Amino acid sequence: MNVKIADLMAKQVITSQPHHTIEHVRKIMQRNHISAVPIVNGDNEPLGIITSSDLNRGLREKTPVSSILQPHVYQVPAYNNISIAARVMRKHKIHHLLVTHEGSVVGIISSFDLLQLIDEHRFSMHNPPDQQRKK
Repeated sequence: MNVKIADLMAKQVITSQPHHTIEHVRKIMQRNHISAVPIVNGDNEPLGIITSSDLNRGLREKTPVSSILQPHVYQVPAYNNISIAARVMRKHKIHHLLVTHEGSVVGIISSFDLLQLIDEHRFSMHNPPDQQRKK
């Protein structure tokens, strides 16, 4: 499959700042029906990511998200092949991956996005378009 990350990623990324609270990020997720929020600095550079799994750890709502960010942020460039994203996610056992361009967050990709691509590819392989009949 020759698909670029930029073709599959969610481009409208809702981010948050490190000083925001768990409560704030939870509301963002609920309001937008998403399960991950990248945490960025003022230049839109990734500092980490908060997922719904992080929020289910029983943390106090007023806790700033900066206190629970992991020190390493997994990210991939938008121009890479989707297989690179799949490999990074599988290797590090993560479900969300930040997509960056020149150091800024430009997208996010999830394991669900990858599954959807595989399903669509598989469907198209088994259901090719009808060939026009020669008259």
